[in-house]
Amino acid sequence: MKLWLRRIHLGLALISGLFLLIVSLTGAVMIYAKDIQHFIQPDKWQVIPQPRTLNNQKLIESVQTQTQQKIVFFMPEQNKALAWQFRLANKHYVSVNPYSGKIIHSYQTTDTIYGFALGLHRWLLFEDSDGKKPFKNWMSVCALLLLINVLLGFYLWIKPKNRIKRLAIKPKAKFRVLMYQLHTVLGVYFFIPLVLIAFTGMAFNWKTQTQSVLEFVTFNKVEQRPKAPKIIAPSQADINYNEAIKNAGDVFPDGRLFRIYLPKKADDAIALRIQNPGESHAYSWVWVNPFTGKVLNSFDASKANFTTQAWNFKYKFHIGDFAGPIVQFIWLLIALSLAFFIVSGVYFWLKRHKRK
Repeated sequence: MKLWLRRIHLGLALISGLFLLIVSLTGAVMIYAKDIQHFIQPDKWQVIPQPRTLNNQKLIESVQTQTQQKIVFFMPEQNKALAWQFRLANKHYVSVNPYSGKIIHSYQTTDTIYGFALGLHRWLLFEDSDGKKPFKNWMSVCALLLLINVLLGFYLWIKPKNRIKRLAIKPKAKFRVLMYQLHTVLGVYFFIPLVLIAFTGMAFNWKTQTQSVLEFVTFNKVEQRPKAPKIIAPSQADINYNEAIKNAGDVFPDGRLFRIYLPKKADDAIALRIQNPGESHAYSWVWVNPFTGKVLNSFDASKANFTTQAWNFKYKFHIGDFAGPIVQFIWLLIALSLAFFIVSGVYFWLKRHKRK
């Protein structure tokens, strides 16, 4: 039985190994990708802080005039030294100085270190002619195989006797023995985070299935935010961005503004995505009429039930951005450990194959 389990453990690693190696390295890069990008290209992402930014009306009009494109959304920054990022209707992004309205950089998401690593991490950078990403499912399958393999590896460690003694690492041991000890010890120490990271990774693609698992475990349902309300656009009226965004922001005065979505169609509202105190990320929303400035609806995700809070926590947990730089560094080690498990597993297989 043990022999067959080891063979299954190795087989799953060989099937998914190359792709998990990509996941490991890109996941490690993404933890610090934006910091690296800002450091090596400060002229494209950083600005000189000024006492006050342009008001939203002037900023939006300036960007749309310079690009001749409608804005889909933009992201105000809390850090006054950072440029604001705007997503355009042609799927390009622009980095904008919020104090002058000047565009300092135009790019596509995969032009950045983070965007390139994310695309490789989640769909191998492949899109078909219809804009679909077929490899998303395969990468999710690999995450599922990783989850199964971690559980299997943990069982292989815990089943025999003297399991605690086998958590020792002897630096002076032969290379093959040392590799095996490291493989076992790191696998046990990182067992729970690896299982949860694999599960949350699948949740970005297989939302319905993973959400059902969470709801089954917690005996509750994930609360869905309301649908965005529609408006009746007046025949002749200009959008008052300043008033609309101000009124929407007043709904959650203690919240941190994360993203502002502008109307794509005539009957669309302006939507603000906000992180309220107690939230791991920005999951609260406010919708406002862009012509009258009237608040149409809001959703406070900080008051949602435990199941919803756990579901919303998946993003921050997956990237390790929830408890400061120490946890981020631990997540870096966990990401790189996956590469070590793959490489050492292949090494064991090659050594065994050579002996045979």
